[in-house]
Amino acid sequence: MPSLFDNAVASIRMGVEDFRQQDPDRDISAVRNFYAGVLLLAKEALIRAAPRADPELVIGARLKPVPNGSGGIEMERVGHTTVDFQQIGNRAKDFGVNIDHRALKALNRIRNDMEHHYTDESATAIRAAISKGFPVAASLFRQMDENPTDLLGDAWTTMLDTKDLYDQELREARATLENVAWHSPSLADASIQCVACKSELVEQTDPDNEAQDCVELRCRICGDLPDLADVIELVIEDLYGAEAYIRHKDAGEDGPVYACPACGRDALVEGEDVCANCNEPLDYSSECSRCGNEITVQDFLDGLDGGLCSYCNWQMEKVMNED
Repeated sequence: MPSLFDNAVASIRMGVEDFRQQDPDRDISAVRNFYAGVLLLAKEALIRAAPRADPELVIGARLKPVPNGSGGIEMERVGHTTVDFQQIGNRAKDFGVNIDHRALKALNRIRNDMEHHYTDESATAIRAAISKGFPVAASLFRQMDENPTDLLGDAWTTMLDTKDLYDQELREARATLENVAWHSPSLADASIQCVACKSELVEQTDPDNEAQDCVELRCRICGDLPDLADVIELVIEDLYGAEAYIRHKDAGEDGPVYACPACGRDALVEGEDVCANCNEPLDYSSECSRCGNEITVQDFLDGLDGGLCSYCNWQMEKVMNED
């Protein structure tokens, strides 16, 4: 019976072979096989990262503690389901396995759409998503000290050729933006994406322009002309969305991204002095003049601009009302 690793290699090879045919009718097969192969490869990497552990516990989706008969507990797998796309990123991080979750996320989205017989992605965008997954597979092989050249044969050559082409296109697109004086430091090294197809092959139509307010963009994949403000919001969401979710979920806190009062865009980042989109300055004292506590960005945006924190402002209003 083929091992998990053997199945991973076989699936990746089949996916790349489908990809190599450049036939839109085989795109769904390419996505399905390659994506499945990479997930299997990631699970194998998790297992090898803990060689003395029970593999079923390492890749099991659901675990529960049970008494071990000696006053302690041991973990037991519940059911036969293994970690899925949503879980594998966290599991890999815990086990010290490096995975580009963003590249897999794009491929997973397209795969899910195609499995439901619907996708608005072009054949070019689908192939770009697959090619961006090639480095993920390569990295997993290297982390396990496996040689992809020997394992994948001609499929590895195809992957290298495609990655080189993609990287070349990416370098050229990013070169058109490298001299732009961005309002926000968050944008300086960020990955600019097309709003329509989520490709990173986005270029500035005038490579000589250095002013953010004059930037006009074009996607090399789908040909769309993304609005810069939409792109900036997408970048900010990608950079800080996870932190915003955790803050809201765990502590009920706002931030670190806020809606700019000037342009209305979600592009005001905590710790930065101006809006990433319109350059509107965030000009206020962040320390309460009465007690020294922090005045949050949200408090300021809510109208607490008199130098007092929300508590001191409430106390002052209470005293004034009593008078």
